[in-house]
Amino acid sequence: MTTATTMPQAQIDEWVQAYLHAWTTNDPNDIAALFTETAEYHEKPYETAWIGRDAIVTGWRSRWQWQSGGWTFEWATSSIAGNCATITGVGHYAELGDFDNTWTVTFDGGLCSRFDMINTERVQ
Repeated sequence: MTTATTMPQAQIDEWVQAYLHAWTTNDPNDIAALFTETAEYHEKPYETAWIGRDAIVTGWRSRWQWQSGGWTFEWATSSIAGNCATITGVGHYAELGDFDNTWTVTFDGGLCSRFDMINTERVQ
């Protein structure tokens, strides 16, 4: 009988910091370094379904206009189960307002193989 290995919190923290760095730079190499070649990126309630690292990089970079207007992100890991982590946070965007986020990130070898986000705009 094998036991599932739990992803270390430090490795999740590193990945989230790299994610935030990539969100800041919008550099294709920074973005690609986060995901496996066959990763999936899904965002609800929006119809975001980027399949494959190249599609993720292209989709991510398409958001540069409003994200470059300034933003901050406060976050915490809510749970870790094996190679999956749930991360909750609040994104504050100068151009768009505030959004509550819940991320479920599935890791494969330290890279994200599936990213599911619920992204809910706060009503002012």
